Amino acid sequence: MTQTIQDCLGPTGYYEKRGEIAVLLIHGLTGTPAEMRPIAKRLAKQGFSVMCPALAGHCRAADDLRKSKWQDWYASMADAFEALQAEHKQVFGAGLSIGALIALKLAAEKGERVAGLGLMSSTFFYDGWNMPRLKRKLLLPVVLHSPLRYFLHWDETPPYGIKCERTRAMVHAVLENRDAQATEKVGIFRTSAVTIHESNRFIKVTKAALPRVKSPALIVHSTEDDTASLKNAHFVAKRISSSKVETFFVDDTYHVVTLDKRRDDIAHRIAEFFKKCASQQMATA
Repeated sequence: MTQTIQDCLGPTGYYEKRGEIAVLLIHGLTGTPAEMRPIAKRLAKQGFSVMCPALAGHCRAADDLRKSKWQDWYASMADAFEALQAEHKQVFGAGLSIGALIALKLAAEKGERVAGLGLMSSTFFYDGWNMPRLKRKLLLPVVLHSPLRYFLHWDETPPYGIKCERTRAMVHAVLENRDAQATEKVGIFRTSAVTIHESNRFIKVTKAALPRVKSPALIVHSTEDDTASLKNAHFVAKRISSSKVETFFVDDTYHVVTLDKRRDDIAHRIAEFFKKCASQQMATA
């Protein structure tokens, strides 16, 4: 039985109905729907209905995330997609980081029912300038493939994927104050090795699915991404089977482009791309 939109939103998700064309926004791993809010607001102003649910296991206690699997994350967004499609003529998917990979997997599984993709900071390789090479290449594989993963964690440190000093300071203040609602406001910044292991499993699954992706795609990536280099954007562009692929590379921003300095430019470009795709598909229907 198809769930309703309200069923799918989770503890911190949101939905705003504007028009017949909808966008499913997918936040990143350990993140929160709040990180997608600036993009959602601007898409809504352009006439799109927008929905951003919480990924399964997110926006609750850290242990809830630790217990969740990639299948849970994906299933929660697949349910949201079906709920949106039951109410709208066309549904687009736009995701950040691992959220972009979930959008890609949806397109691989749902086919042409996914009207188009907005892929922001796609993360197949953690190879940004702020990712310690020694830890990533030597220590992390040992931890992830041993019982150590049940006991160790990774703490995210400044700049938190954000170049804008004002926004970064706001995130830091929430974390420093140990706000009771921190996981809802800014996400989880201490990630269990179990969750990192699960994300690596999902990356492997999504890599295998890329050739089945045929939906039009706009690939958005920062030239200064501190977590995932431009290699990730080129990797996606070369491996998907979409006949329509556009790229939008931006500077003056880090990994969390939805909250950073170029968020307005990115939202505008995504809106224009989705509008163009929607009109072309309606003309050929």
